Amino acid sequence: MDAIDLLVSHHRELEQRFSELKEASSVTAAQFTAAADLLATHITIEEQDFYPAVRARRTEDILLESLEEHLSIKRVLADLVALDAADETFGAKVHVLAEQLEHHHKEEEEHLFPKVRKLLDDGAREALGQQMQARMRALQQGEPRRLVLGQTDAAAPLP
Repeated sequence: MDAIDLLVSHHRELEQRFSELKEASSVTAAQFTAAADLLATHITIEEQDFYPAVRARRTEDILLESLEEHLSIKRVLADLVALDAADETFGAKVHVLAEQLEHHHKEEEEHLFPKVRKLLDDGAREALGQQMQARMRALQQGEPRRLVLGQTDAAAPLP
């Protein structure tokens, strides 16, 4: 699968899941865990595979901003991972996270992805997508949401 198509697909799925969490009168641990694991997996494949592969003079500013947005998302996600779903602040944090995701996805889709389509040909995007899918499968063997707990001090470096 094309790397950009994979990420856009994730964006829609993440937006759907977090919108459902935001609107729910109560959230089960399983619902949150599934959404949190998908989000952590998505952030990881962007930071470890996609961003390094698309780093170029024309994308560096966007990537640095994206990494700062990831840091903000990780901080809220880490708060949620450590919080009981029954806590009175849980819903508010889910709402903030859902809004941050929508903003971040819009930025990537409107500003980064068009540049990447010019930088990488179809074959390169397909190979990158396969690499990202392999990392996703490996991450899904564990609890990817827990990865963010140690990643909230500073934005990930741009490799």
